[in-house]
Amino acid sequence: MAWGLRAIGAVLVRPTLWFTALGQMFRLARPGWWHRWPLLPLPDHDYLRFRMVTAYGDPERAPNVADLLTYLHWCRAWPRVKAV
Repeated sequence: MAWGLRAIGAVLVRPTLWFTALGQMFRLARPGWWHRWPLLPLPDHDYLRFRMVTAYGDPERAPNVADLLTYLHWCRAWPRVKAV
């Protein structure tokens, strides 16, 4: 929970990442997220565990907020990079 609040705060102070963060939130949301509590477009728990293992080697580790921001910057730049 604390990591989520830090991540939201980090994105809120970077308006250029707002739409990218929202887009990624819905892209990564588990299918039918609106049918399950909490009614938030959250990624599947197993997917998050897998990503934490591949990124940090520990499925229980909270992501680094700086890594999230780097990922969002990459997502934002990808359409321009892909077109080159």
